[in-house]
Amino acid sequence: MPLNFTAVVPTNAEPINVIFAPTKPLAGMNSNGPGAGGLRSRSNTEIAPWSSTPSGFLNRFDEAKAMALSGLKMVPDDPSYHSILYTIAFIERDFAGMQREAQAYITNPTWGDSALNNEANSAGYFGQLAKAREFTKQAADAARKQEKKETPATYDAEAAIREALAGNIAVAKQNVKTALALSRSKDVEAMSALALALAGDSREATQLATELDRQFPKNTILQLNYLPTIRAAEQLWDGGGRIDPAKAIEMLAPVTPYELGITALEEGLSLYPVYVRGQALLLARNGSAAATEFQKIIQHPGVVQNEPIGALAYLGLARAYALSHDSAQAHAAYQEFFALWKDADPDVPILKQARAEYAKLQ
Repeated sequence: MPLNFTAVVPTNAEPINVIFAPTKPLAGMNSNGPGAGGLRSRSNTEIAPWSSTPSGFLNRFDEAKAMALSGLKMVPDDPSYHSILYTIAFIERDFAGMQREAQAYITNPTWGDSALNNEANSAGYFGQLAKAREFTKQAADAARKQEKKETPATYDAEAAIREALAGNIAVAKQNVKTALALSRSKDVEAMSALALALAGDSREATQLATELDRQFPKNTILQLNYLPTIRAAEQLWDGGGRIDPAKAIEMLAPVTPYELGITALEEGLSLYPVYVRGQALLLARNGSAAATEFQKIIQHPGVVQNEPIGALAYLGLARAYALSHDSAQAHAAYQEFFALWKDADPDVPILKQARAEYAKLQ
């Protein structure tokens, strides 16, 4: 049975675009013409469940939860509501609730792969990369069984971003290779390009970005989110050691009015322009401005959800405070990050770096 949005959305609800972008609309701005962006849920489905709960993106989680529970009473076992409740449980660190909601739709033929991918993202958020890899494999396998041709590639590309952020460069590049062998859709190519930029492979990232720019000149999401972010990241993680944080900051300037919106690509990655700008400001040794960027991510849990940068923002904030010689705040932010990653795989490169930095503060 299709999801009955009228059961949970008031007739005077805010426009969907406003829900998806707290500052200015991003998703769906260019509704006409080739390559125009459109709405897509974070859960890789045809239904956008969060659009039935605008409160989620506005951090009114009690209201969002009540709406989802009301929806389940009207449409028992509808997986879209379980997906919403899973995300709210994640944000509230209700691990029993996460497990309960994941199990409620993990066996659903249509949504099961999405539930597994959600588990992969959550594991990655907490630094459990080995567990995340296993969930990604299971998600891709489940998608193949349902003949979702591009979805496995999407999961691999998303995993590549996670691995690159963690510093597992070889794994990230292998994920990209796997993803691009399965699909050359704009979603997969955009996420792959971002992963490669974060991994320091600016040459291949540039090639993919240039091709996307040529093919989709009117796609709002690509032009005002992904492409500037990819190009800025290339200035910061260049494998040849050529970095230019000032240029990266300049490249991200046009994104500012839209950066708090959720993208409409397949997996709807969020707040990456903010994260990359924060990293650029760290390299520019502007601790105060960098702290502001990482705080944006921390203050929008309903937007970042279980993206890895949600946890890594605390590490960025710690580094920003350390750069500003605010040792007390730096200690607190490092401790927040270590608390989130208390069960992380011990060999994750970025965790090793963080521990070494923290030791120097003592």
